[in-house]
Amino acid sequence: MRAMVLHAPGERLRLEERPDLEPGEGEIVASVEACAVCRTDLHVVDGDLTRPKLPLVPGHEVVGIVSKVGPGVRNLSVGMRIGIPWLGHTCGCCSYCRDGRENLCDDPGFTGYTRDGGFATEIKADAGYCFPLAGFDDPVAVAPLMCAGLIGWRSLKMAGEGKRIGIYGFGAAAHIIAQVCRHQGREVYAFTRSGDTAAQDMALSLGAVWAGGSEEAPPCLLDAAIIFAPVGDLVPAALRVVAKGGRVVCGGIHMSDIPQFPYEILWGERQILSVANLTRRDAVEFLELAPRTGVRTTTTVYPLERANEALDDLRAGRFQGAAVLVP
Repeated sequence: MRAMVLHAPGERLRLEERPDLEPGEGEIVASVEACAVCRTDLHVVDGDLTRPKLPLVPGHEVVGIVSKVGPGVRNLSVGMRIGIPWLGHTCGCCSYCRDGRENLCDDPGFTGYTRDGGFATEIKADAGYCFPLAGFDDPVAVAPLMCAGLIGWRSLKMAGEGKRIGIYGFGAAAHIIAQVCRHQGREVYAFTRSGDTAAQDMALSLGAVWAGGSEEAPPCLLDAAIIFAPVGDLVPAALRVVAKGGRVVCGGIHMSDIPQFPYEILWGERQILSVANLTRRDAVEFLELAPRTGVRTTTTVYPLERANEALDDLRAGRFQGAAVLVP
């Protein structure tokens, strides 16, 4: 097998030949068809997330075909198309797992962080954390759903039932969730970097009723705001544009420090919430919902060996939607 491997934070990924994978108890091996590139991959490669398994194969928005099945696997079989997300394993016995909050597990495993991921031609995964993708015929199109879609869906659920939803950072997750909002009859207000007319135009094309810079005020107060950009300064900015009782949801796994802000913009029972990982229930819900809502992903495809270029382009904001690696 071939894989793009991280040996130390801040280094470029190296293309390497590795032995073919073999599944253990409860595991499968899949031939990777596509792996989307997530901002979390940047945080891993750049060292913002400080405890990766090293050397590491990044990538956690994986679509592949099961090629080998280990002992004890009953839910998957050879030849099935599956998705493999960020949450790769949970202990099943801590208090969080026992009460249905496995996303907060005390001893989790994460694809492309503590377990080798999908920047490769093969991947080994815990079968209990893989999702059949029957009916999803385009692996490139579905790959961004495995994190941008799933985390976006969990963020939207946490935002509540309000009609007016602000989205800060109109990238991979936002361009998916904006379509879900439109299907649900909500209004989307898109906030981008100042002057990023390409992102604003994309937001409007996907049904946003307003788009502007993150420093701008929308034409009305919002019921909730979701922040996908990893920028702490956006938290007080979002608080200023949500109505009393509104929520600000921080959807990223990493964010720069939130600056000091006056209590008056939090008062009025406004809330700040963070999203941590996902549950398997989130994935089942969203993968059932996505075909009904007609979600379409915008993708830029890179060969596996150009993973460093894809990361660079994501860091610089050189494309709209999501980057996807194809072996």
